[in-house]
Amino acid sequence: MVKTKISLKSLKIKAGKEMLQAKDLKELDVIFKQYLGDNGELTLILRSLKDMPKVKKAKIGKEANELKNFLNIKFSEAAAALKEKAQKEAELKEWFDITAPGKKAVVGHLHPLTLVRRKVEDIFESMGFSIIEGPEMETEWYNFDALNIPKDHPARDLWDTFYLKNGFLLRTHTSPVQIRYMEKNQPPLRIIAPGRVFRHEATDSSHEMNFYQVEGLMIGKDISVANAKAIIQEFFQKFFGKSAEIRLRPSYFPFVEPGFEVDMKRGSGWMEMAGAGMVHPNVLKNAGLNPKEWQGFAFGVGMDRLAMMKYKIDDIRLFYGGDLRFLQQF
Repeated sequence: MVKTKISLKSLKIKAGKEMLQAKDLKELDVIFKQYLGDNGELTLILRSLKDMPKVKKAKIGKEANELKNFLNIKFSEAAAALKEKAQKEAELKEWFDITAPGKKAVVGHLHPLTLVRRKVEDIFESMGFSIIEGPEMETEWYNFDALNIPKDHPARDLWDTFYLKNGFLLRTHTSPVQIRYMEKNQPPLRIIAPGRVFRHEATDSSHEMNFYQVEGLMIGKDISVANAKAIIQEFFQKFFGKSAEIRLRPSYFPFVEPGFEVDMKRGSGWMEMAGAGMVHPNVLKNAGLNPKEWQGFAFGVGMDRLAMMKYKIDDIRLFYGGDLRFLQQF
């Protein structure tokens, strides 16, 4: 009795494992016959019941029949699963076209402002300018005072910014980078300072609370306005890929003297593109340079403005909205 009981238990475990390993209906049918066929292992046990004592026959017979019913159910479930698998494979094989071109994986790409920044940097590097970066969190000294904008100066209203609790502020332009560079490097020098800047102002189609700017600085013994005009015009010609006509219109900026607005001809009119001028003597002094020995020019242009003109975009807010319908066009 013990031997038969053990064999029934092991038979149940063995049959279950083999059913799970069956790859198709043909293999499952072989396994079914091995246990429940005319000469199957369980079938032979059931036939041997007639030779057993009455008590043993009743007990073993009950267990063997329960196992038979259990295996029949499991074989039916396994057969249904294999049929469904075979049907799906047949359907897949039927419609799958191996000659159809594959789908191209979706990959990211550079933001339009990044494309513009790289283009700007390439152009100025080709003209001998170095690319210098500085902190976005600045002190009042570097952002205002060193640039000839002392406390209570009216020009501070033009560059209103965000003041931080630690006594610092978010820079309103990348001009502080020029001061930091002149403090540690002796002329002659020519650099550009690209980066993000911040203004505390309302946003609209042409204004944002943060945007990107590139400022340039060239210092030497005899640098003049003529050098400034030539460099800026060369930059616009290379950036827009065609002949660019510019003009310098007198204007006021605290850190230059004289100062100019740089306009570029567009169609029948002119469009303001940048600010420029000869570096103010006070700025040179604050950076540790002797204005009687050195002179030069500085300029600043918004990279958002350049991108808007290059790609014909009429709303600066599109650059920062995260709308994939807009960004995927680039």
